[in-house]
Amino acid sequence: MSVDATATPAAVSSADADPACAAPLPVLGRDVTVPLVTGGEVVYAALDYAASAPALQRVWDDVAAYAPYYGSVHRGAGYLSQLSTDLFENSRTTVAEFLDCRADDQVVFTRSTTDSLNLLAAVLPADCQVFVFETEHHASLLPWSAHRVTYLDAPRTPAQAVEILERALASREPHGPALVCVTGASNVTGELWPVRELSAAAHAHGARIVLDAAQLAPHHPVSVRDLDVDWVAFSGHKLYAPFGSGVLAGRADWLRDAEPYLAGGGASRTVTRRADGGVDVQWHTTAARHEAGSPNVIGVYSIASACKALTEAGFDHLVAREQALIAAVRSGLSDVPEVRVLSLFGDDAPRVGVLSFVVEGWNSSHFAAALSAEYGIGVRDGLFCAHPLVRTLLGSDPQVVGECGAPEAAPGERSLNAIRVSFGAGTPDEHIDRFVRAVKELVRNGARWDYRTEDGRCVPSGVAAGR
Repeated sequence: MSVDATATPAAVSSADADPACAAPLPVLGRDVTVPLVTGGEVVYAALDYAASAPALQRVWDDVAAYAPYYGSVHRGAGYLSQLSTDLFENSRTTVAEFLDCRADDQVVFTRSTTDSLNLLAAVLPADCQVFVFETEHHASLLPWSAHRVTYLDAPRTPAQAVEILERALASREPHGPALVCVTGASNVTGELWPVRELSAAAHAHGARIVLDAAQLAPHHPVSVRDLDVDWVAFSGHKLYAPFGSGVLAGRADWLRDAEPYLAGGGASRTVTRRADGGVDVQWHTTAARHEAGSPNVIGVYSIASACKALTEAGFDHLVAREQALIAAVRSGLSDVPEVRVLSLFGDDAPRVGVLSFVVEGWNSSHFAAALSAEYGIGVRDGLFCAHPLVRTLLGSDPQVVGECGAPEAAPGERSLNAIRVSFGAGTPDEHIDRFVRAVKELVRNGARWDYRTEDGRCVPSGVAAGR
């Protein structure tokens, strides 16, 4: 068997299918069953896509076909090494096309969105000022501590977000290099941010902008040109591609002018000893400058495969189907007065398949545990590594300490966290129907099992409720 690194595999869905009725894309784990505390088993409903989406079957098949041909990248003269190198570099081209990059942009492969943004933070000019909204995921909020950082208050409308940024940029002194970091879609509310307008505001004031597309890229097309962003970062594990790879793509100058993110083989072009015993190094000026070490070629290839699969499936189809799922969730939750869906921009704000909510009278960890143990539904509870945003949405004291996971609160006690349901291209309608039904039943009838707090998590106690 041979693997053609440049081949374009067949499309995974029909272009003439009705978008609103199109079948979900095949993903790994779609037939996995899990036990219920009430007895029996059920097919697992994976509704935690915002944390890690299941791998597309197409991605897994592509990786499995390549795996026997794995070899060292940029290191060897043998056939497998040359094939792997071609696969790696062609994957870079595929990602650039997926993001509609400019001709002179660089695509750097990293470990994750977090790694991508920390890489960008490491290459900023020394006097750069960074502007970031408090609503960001910690991956976007925290990497900039070596620079002057202005944290912007949470806006309540997209227009207000632009106004807040413009005021902050207009008042900055001195007028040196500046960077704005903004999400494309919130990992808490799923709401879409006005990226194009924020880009225009940044550039009008001489600043650059980086887009955290971790939650946007799996749900919507992302065009670097159309959005006019300087960089974009995203993770493979949210784009239906496992194995721990990410992307930072965009303007080359700051990347080229900075010291390598990691020093080592691959980043260096030549290394020579000096007469005084020291070492002189010439670093690469290409993306390799920040890709030291043996690269994660399987992770990179899985991202490229996912990019092709989503493109060939057609984002128009994927978006239309996802919007139908969002409408079903929102309609179902609106029937339950005890449920409050969290939002910055209001109920009518466009969003991707990510919604967070709280249930009156319920500890969020308890509710999420009951969804899992009694219905086989996997969601997320906590502060979602976006502590300032969730506290703002919950109206809690911003000084109260919280954790990404469930805080120490017993079932029935109020908790400073929320429940997040998230879905995407691989989600069957039945999973959404089961989730809505489970929420209504739990609110109406209560849990059928007793739960206790163990190691910070709410877990079944092994005793049926009322016994």
